[in-house]
Amino acid sequence: MRPTRRPVPPLDRPALDRLALRYVERFATTRGKLAAYLTRKIRERGYDGTPPDPTEIAERFAELGYVNDRLYAESKAAAMARRGLGARRVGEALRHAGVQAEDAEAIAPQVDARVGQSAIDFARRKRIGPFAAEPADRAGIAKQVAAMVRAGHAPGLAWQLARMNPGDDPDFLLDDH
Repeated sequence: MRPTRRPVPPLDRPALDRLALRYVERFATTRGKLAAYLTRKIRERGYDGTPPDPTEIAERFAELGYVNDRLYAESKAAAMARRGLGARRVGEALRHAGVQAEDAEAIAPQVDARVGQSAIDFARRKRIGPFAAEPADRAGIAKQVAAMVRAGHAPGLAWQLARMNPGDDPDFLLDDH
């Protein structure tokens, strides 16, 4: 016979603050993600009395410096660029993470500066165009372009890379983009 679990007590303000603090110490996060996490915890465990607004708690944590949306956006965009993901995909990830529009716009020049290099990195990782062992046929090129577009790269840039022959130098793309 399994022992019965004690029911988890409903949250109160100190317990909610402890949950928020534990979350931000474990994960890089945004105000939006922290507020969503707290909302979920209140829904799951209940609250003793009238629950506070999770957005206010997230704002307070941002004022204290525990949460920094701009820093999160910069590090997330840099990590995604290193993986070879394009600007569109980076923007979608930042919106999904709850990064405010002004923070996303502030890092847009950094993302745009890495467009060519991230496309080359993606092509290298997926062995597309100049990094392929042998030239692709027409259907293969279309599949490669589709993969690059799904990764967030512009179709024109994807076609340029995919049409290149194995061994060609893709560095000219760094000047154009």
